[in-house]
Amino acid sequence: MRALVVAAPGRLTLETRPRPQSAPEGWVLVDIARVGICGTDYHILEGNQPFFEYPRVIGHELSGRIAEDAHGFRRGDLVTVNPYVSCGKCRACLRGKPNCCTNIAVLGVHRDGGLAERLAVPAGNLYPADDLAPDQAAMVEFLAIGAHAVRRSRLTAEDRVLVVGLGPIGLGTALFAKARGAEVHLLDANAERLDALKGDFGFTHTHTLADGPQAVMAASGGAGFDVVFDATGSARAIEAGFAYVGHGGTYVLVSVVKDEIRFLDPEFHKREMTLMGSRNATREDFETVTAAMAGGTIDTAKLKTHAAHFPDVVAALSGWSADRRDIVKAIVTVAE
Repeated sequence: MRALVVAAPGRLTLETRPRPQSAPEGWVLVDIARVGICGTDYHILEGNQPFFEYPRVIGHELSGRIAEDAHGFRRGDLVTVNPYVSCGKCRACLRGKPNCCTNIAVLGVHRDGGLAERLAVPAGNLYPADDLAPDQAAMVEFLAIGAHAVRRSRLTAEDRVLVVGLGPIGLGTALFAKARGAEVHLLDANAERLDALKGDFGFTHTHTLADGPQAVMAASGGAGFDVVFDATGSARAIEAGFAYVGHGGTYVLVSVVKDEIRFLDPEFHKREMTLMGSRNATREDFETVTAAMAGGTIDTAKLKTHAAHFPDVVAALSGWSADRRDIVKAIVTVAE
């Protein structure tokens, strides 16, 4: 079978590997249909991904069809894949937080992922996607990260929210904050992206970095925001984001960066701020996204902006990595 391997930073190869014919006990063979390309994949290609070892088959935003009857699934069933393989035994897992598993192995990051024609996946990490199209099922995972961050924040319709960084993860976060009825403000360096989000998704409060911090704070009435989400992937932006959190507010770090993050403790305590990390997603978040897609709350047609077929993936991914300004979500078709 074909598999896309990142051999080292900047080195992509489409290799031929043996096609798996059997799965370990409790696992299921899945014939991959679609793969969404994520910021993590770009970071891996660029050499900026923490907790990563080369070479690796990348790809963790996955949809596929069951290869053979197993564990209640029937051959040909469309599924979406939760790529966070947890141990089920550590304290986090036993307390219902498998997304924080001590021994977590993320497909496409810690172990080979889904930019291949077939993959074995734990049965518990496969969720039915019969009500979705293959493209949609491959977009569930990245939206689930935003849905998880919003659920973690416990925001309500009474809250004024700022989402900083409007890549796919930030957009997903903004969409689910908006779905909860909150007043959602967007902040990004890319003015063209913000204009597109206004038209495509109905966001009315948008700000560019060029506007300056004072203008952003003025949009909050000067009081700051009740909940701020960072999805920039930038340590500098994360540090700047503390200033936007209002008194009694919550700061949710959806981004993962390699750097140390510093903040001024007197300001942190003065506001009795809550600083919160948000990691991955759980089955509940995947089900929230699947229901939103099936119900039409999330318009997935507007999310998919770029596409390629598997034989062309090396050139396509190299090009997308070089210039991501206009990309919301790129989808690779592995099989129909």
